[in-house]
Amino acid sequence: MLKRKIREFLLDSGAITEHQLNEAIENSNGDEVEQKLVDLGYISETEIAKNLAKQLNLNYVDLGNHDINPQISSLLSSEQIYRYNALPIDIDGDRLVVAMADPTDVLAIDDLRVMVGYEIVPVVVTADDFHNAVNKYCISDDIVEEAIESVSEDLSGKSTASGLEALDSEEAPIIKLVNMIITEAVRDRASDIFIEPQEKDVRVRYRIDGVIQEVMHSPKQIQTGIISRVKVMAGLNIVERRLPQDGRFGMLVDRKPIDFRVATLPAIYGEHIVLRILKKESVSMKLDDLGFLPDDLEHFKESFSKPYGAILITGPTGSGKTTTLYGVLNVINTKERNLLTVEDPVEYRLPGVNQIQVNTKIGLTFARALRSFLRHDPDVIMVGEIRDEETALIAIESALTGHLVLSTLHTNNAPSALTRLIEMGVEPFLVTSAVDCIVAQRLTRRLCDRCREEFKPTKEELEEAGYRIDGTEPDILYRSRGCKLCMHTGYQGRIGIYEIMMISESIERLLIDRATTEEVAKAALAEGMKTLRQDGLEKVRMGLTSIEEVVRVTM
Repeated sequence: MLKRKIREFLLDSGAITEHQLNEAIENSNGDEVEQKLVDLGYISETEIAKNLAKQLNLNYVDLGNHDINPQISSLLSSEQIYRYNALPIDIDGDRLVVAMADPTDVLAIDDLRVMVGYEIVPVVVTADDFHNAVNKYCISDDIVEEAIESVSEDLSGKSTASGLEALDSEEAPIIKLVNMIITEAVRDRASDIFIEPQEKDVRVRYRIDGVIQEVMHSPKQIQTGIISRVKVMAGLNIVERRLPQDGRFGMLVDRKPIDFRVATLPAIYGEHIVLRILKKESVSMKLDDLGFLPDDLEHFKESFSKPYGAILITGPTGSGKTTTLYGVLNVINTKERNLLTVEDPVEYRLPGVNQIQVNTKIGLTFARALRSFLRHDPDVIMVGEIRDEETALIAIESALTGHLVLSTLHTNNAPSALTRLIEMGVEPFLVTSAVDCIVAQRLTRRLCDRCREEFKPTKEELEEAGYRIDGTEPDILYRSRGCKLCMHTGYQGRIGIYEIMMISESIERLLIDRATTEEVAKAALAEGMKTLRQDGLEKVRMGLTSIEEVVRVTM
């Protein structure tokens, strides 16, 4: 009866037409007509929920953006939540606000009132939001309890399955727990998962937008099962616990293919594991989306549009160097070009690019791969990292003999990359002849568009940040506040800040004379180069990030 009333209300309110309703009924084939309307694109689940709320004189709640307090949701056990399809989400005085799959279920509301001792206030939510919220707030505890119980049974000899069988069965509680940890990390936009055995438990942390956040602690007795499961997934030796191991695996998360790079490290309380999450959509990242200012991007594109020369990307680990290199490869990867890369490891598979994985165990180093590259007639060579003199010399010589060479260095800024190459043993005249452009970069967190707030900075704040007080300083800036969408961090996603140095004749002369990094930097600034701090402050002015973030990642 309720479903029929919803259809009539949607029709009367003009949300759908009679023709659309009839088409949905004809094609429902036993499915709910409302879901068929959604599938046909005539209305969204949110619109249906809002119309239902209006009809029932109830509030509609967007659970995707609602901050649910776990202490409130725990007023009902997982069994009760599933039985009544009801999830407590808020408390208003002596009233408990409950998201319900069917807010007209009077019997369920009466039972809940007796169980919790609160007046029940049902609210309308979409089916997808309800199930996602229940999965997030209920499944975790259930799975951990199941895992503990299964381990206890194994220890007492009651379990009929062996340890290895438990690691292979998709229904095993340990597997469910590991899958939940991985799935939640992907949904929370994490770049890394840390599984860290402690003295009395196992700590799980995610790195989200460059900042590590603790998400859960699991009991010590399931530590071995968690670690072994991850090692099985990555194809590692589960018996070897004394040496570091590296592996990788792929799996579908929310129907999207995700790759994971796994590294283990023996620690005093057990093996420490880090999973790097490699989302395949990152491979198709466009340079325009990375945060380059228009003028800087034009200079950068000009450098890699040349048929030969070396382009170096510098910065610390985790500063987005590889993403920038892949962005360049996506631009220059055409059928007319032969592209070869040597990486350690190969993080993403690029169609049309011949990628080689370094393997030091068999002697396949960066230098050895580069020597072989030159016999394969490449147009573009990407070297994952220049680490030693031999690799540096071959890369520079390749750039001088008609190849476009892309690589990375670990230096703090762009000018120091030149002196770093010279310190490695490359002659200054070779460096100046080969290197065309150097890009130093960092990643800052991007302000959440939904909750960022304007403020009027004081003169002292602007001076301390590095703005020039000459009449061009900004009157209004933005800062983080925090909302449900960004998990109250005030930030969502990351954006790059860049220092792009083109190698001019004056810089070449300074290098030939073995000038210091400071002298090279001074000349580059005189020719218009913006420092990392200056580029970051410009993005603060644009409302993309905050002063605190720029100060955090720059000197």
